[in-house]
Amino acid sequence: MSDDLPLSGLTAVCMAANVPGPAAAALLAAQGMAVIKIEPPSGDMTGHVMPQWYAELNRAARIETVDLRSGEGQARFRELLEGADLLISSHRRSALGRLGITEAALVQVNPRLAWVEIVGDEKAPDVPGHDLTYQASAGLLDGRMPRTVIADMAGAEAAARAAVTLLLARERGRPQRHAVIGLRQAAERFAAPVRHGITVNGGLLSGALPDYTIYRLRDGLVACAALEPHFSARLAEVAGDDIPGFFARMSAEECRALATERDLPLEPFSV
Repeated sequence: MSDDLPLSGLTAVCMAANVPGPAAAALLAAQGMAVIKIEPPSGDMTGHVMPQWYAELNRAARIETVDLRSGEGQARFRELLEGADLLISSHRRSALGRLGITEAALVQVNPRLAWVEIVGDEKAPDVPGHDLTYQASAGLLDGRMPRTVIADMAGAEAAARAAVTLLLARERGRPQRHAVIGLRQAAERFAAPVRHGITVNGGLLSGALPDYTIYRLRDGLVACAALEPHFSARLAEVAGDDIPGFFARMSAEECRALATERDLPLEPFSV
């Protein structure tokens, strides 16, 4: 790890399991922050069910087994926090309380410690949920399983941003040391195009426009994003009045060549 990155010299303790917390820690580690990830004796479920992604998320972290239910584990946790700048958690509020993790308690351990608390829902932090339920509540599902975990990844980005904000505030003498990040709220931010009708029901980016949609190729599909007038005019020049037929006669390789030659936003892909 380079010692001249923006967050070099700072240390985070990540007690969060699954995706959002470790993903946030990975973003911070990429900017130089040292990350110590503590896990219970049973490990992180992510490591058992999707080991390759777990390894990717935690490749910059130092993994340490700490049993927070034992006196020895509590002592080790306190020791780690005393030397840390940031704590990242993703437990339910009630579980944190049983472990003695509160704002007041953390101030007693290390008054300079910033705490980013990832919860399911900022308004109801003890109600169970997961990425799938948060996407459903935000209106991001159409009856099929989602291709990505938007709430988790957006929550990770928000948590990393909150961490940097708290650390900057600390350096400027501000008193704030705690930020709560809700995964449901993260999904709702990504649902703005849905709320405004942009991506659904014939909206501008719903596929209703011939210049911004998906077409079939001979050997796959192509995402066509010729939305701006100059791109739209250029597409009309090459495709004529029958855009679907034009692309249906074309291979993915030919489509890529056309995109380069005519400077068009086309991306062939397969499913």
